[in-house]
Amino acid sequence: MKYVKLGNTDLAVSEFGFGCIPIIRLVKEDSITVLRYALERGITFFDTANAYRDSEEKIGKAFTGMRDRVVLASKTLKRDGAGAMEQLENSLRMMKTDYLDLYQLHQVAQEEDWRKVTAPGGALEAVMKAKEAGKVRHVGVTSHSLPMAIKMVKSGLFETIQFPFNFIEEGAKDELFGAAMESGIGFIGMKPFGGGMIDNAEIAFKYLRNYPLVIPIPGFESCRQVDQVLSIYSHDNVISAQDQEMMESYRSELGKIFCRRCEYCQPCPQGVVITPAMGYPIFVKRMSAPVAVEFCRKAMESVPNCTECGDCIKRCPYELKIPDIIKANYALYEEQLKEKEG
Repeated sequence: MKYVKLGNTDLAVSEFGFGCIPIIRLVKEDSITVLRYALERGITFFDTANAYRDSEEKIGKAFTGMRDRVVLASKTLKRDGAGAMEQLENSLRMMKTDYLDLYQLHQVAQEEDWRKVTAPGGALEAVMKAKEAGKVRHVGVTSHSLPMAIKMVKSGLFETIQFPFNFIEEGAKDELFGAAMESGIGFIGMKPFGGGMIDNAEIAFKYLRNYPLVIPIPGFESCRQVDQVLSIYSHDNVISAQDQEMMESYRSELGKIFCRRCEYCQPCPQGVVITPAMGYPIFVKRMSAPVAVEFCRKAMESVPNCTECGDCIKRCPYELKIPDIIKANYALYEEQLKEKEG
């Protein structure tokens, strides 16, 4: 395992990390086993969020007495300072630590989000005070919106940016990469498997290894999966013509039906929470149906409000038939909700 500096921070991290959403599907003992195994095999960077159910608690139990060996990152979805501090304190308590190496404002994608977090008394002001107090070592931000990510990197307010990057979602390659390198901002690559749509780890990471700026954070739920990705990093990286053809096959298959979570489609005039509703099958795949039903309940219950006005289709850069997709996802949700409730 190689270790690299995360942007201009003083954090040395493994060349790929561990995104901790999948461990919410595991019982506590199994999650601890996988987390500790990853650390034993050289993975030192663990990224989670307050929103990821019991993920933080499991990390805390796994790494008790090992704090100096791991780099811990978490996030808050709160836009106000008081809410962000409440979540930070909860994260510290759950992860059994008195500081986080990296604390990120989570999914700042729209201008309204940006206005709120940067306002007096907003989340950014509070997190910066937490940094001064030693509860946070470095401050970052995450987004699925390319224009907003570029804006935030160029603002000079953050030390890291977390953004989707894989061989399907390549939007970051140009201006965002350039801005991050110019500013010395660390780039954390979320969604190395395209949010679950890429099921071939070898070609996924062959592609990512071509971009040393990016620290990918795949999710793991077994020791075997950890070893699978480690094996890809154990030899020189060569992308064959066959690999290229396979990537192009994925791009062709998913190009018109794959929601990139850019949120250009929002806000919906009828109040439909479009992005999570579009991604419901991915949540099912990543979290399991019983967990996804609860995790996405609010978004899915908004789907019947859709009047098929077409505003979202006009705004979607990929011309996705959003009403058709979310209604099909709602049918799946209803079926799984009935199964869950017996």
